[in-house]
Amino acid sequence: MDSNLVIVGTMAIDALETPFGKKDSVFGGSASYAAYAASFFHPPSIVSIVGEDFPKEYRQLLEARGIDMSHVEVRPGKTFRWRGRYGADLNVAETLETQINVLKDLHPRWNGQKTPEYLFLANVDPHVQLELLDQLERPRIKLVAADTMNFWIQGSRQALSKVLARIDLLVVNDGEARLLTKESSLIRAARKIQAEGPGIVVIKKGEHGVMLFHGERFFVLPAYPLEEVFDPTGAGDTFGGAFIGYLVKQNRIDFPTLCRAATCGSIMASFTVEEFGLDRLKTLSLQEIEERLKQFKQISNIP
Repeated sequence: MDSNLVIVGTMAIDALETPFGKKDSVFGGSASYAAYAASFFHPPSIVSIVGEDFPKEYRQLLEARGIDMSHVEVRPGKTFRWRGRYGADLNVAETLETQINVLKDLHPRWNGQKTPEYLFLANVDPHVQLELLDQLERPRIKLVAADTMNFWIQGSRQALSKVLARIDLLVVNDGEARLLTKESSLIRAARKIQAEGPGIVVIKKGEHGVMLFHGERFFVLPAYPLEEVFDPTGAGDTFGGAFIGYLVKQNRIDFPTLCRAATCGSIMASFTVEEFGLDRLKTLSLQEIEERLKQFKQISNIP
C-alpha cells in the first residue's frame, strides 16, 4: 500500500535524560515522529532504514495508526541510536553519543511505484533527500516540504542548496534559519531562503511560537502555553508531520490553509513534549486535539 503522503527520514532508538527523568530506550527519529503526527490527519508511507534490533512493538505502533511501512528497509546490524541530555534550558539538547549504524546505508528506493502528491523530506542527510527526489515524477507532486538541521547546514551546504532549489516549503527553527542565511533578522532570513527556492518558509521558535512566510505574506503564531515541558525531543518533527498531514487532508495549499496547518502543527507539538518520546501521542484522542485547538484560538485572538 502506498499513501498519498510520503515521509523520508530517520527511525531511531533514543536514550534521553531530562530534569524530569531518564529513559534508556525511547522510540525516536525524524520520520517516526513526523509520520505518527501526520497520521492524525492522513496516514503516510515512511521511507527509512532500521536494523535487526528494531523492536517489533515500534513497528506495530506505527502500523496501528495506518502508517505504511513497506518502504522501511531492514538491514543486518543495529538501528540508528542517539543519546542526549537536556539541562535547565530545555531548548538545548546535549548530544552524548550518536551511533549511525545502518543509517549509513539509507538509499531510498521507490521502484517505479506511483508518485505521491505530497512529499515530506524530514530531517536527514540532504544527499538522501535528493536521492528520493530523483526517483519521483516531480510534475505529479503538489507539494515538496523539507526539514534540516545545523549539522547538515554546516557539513553538507552544497547538497542542501540543491534540495532548496527543488522544494516548495522549508521548515527550520530560528537558529537554523540564522545559520543558513547569516542573517540575524528572521524576516530577512526567510526572504533569503525563499530566494533559494522554497516559496513557503516556516520558522519554528520553540516556546515563542512560529512564523510562516508565503510569498510576500506572513503569519505569526504564539506557542500554546504549557506549565511544564517534559521532553522536547521530536517536537519539531511532530510539527512538520502534523503540518503536512493537515495540508494533505485539506488538499489545499493556499495561505489560510497554511496558517491553519501551522496551528495544528503547534498543537500537536505541544502534546509531544508532555511525555517521553511518542508516549503522549500514543494516548492522544481527536477530541483532545479539537479541545486544545479551541482553547488556542481563544487565547490567540485580540479582544
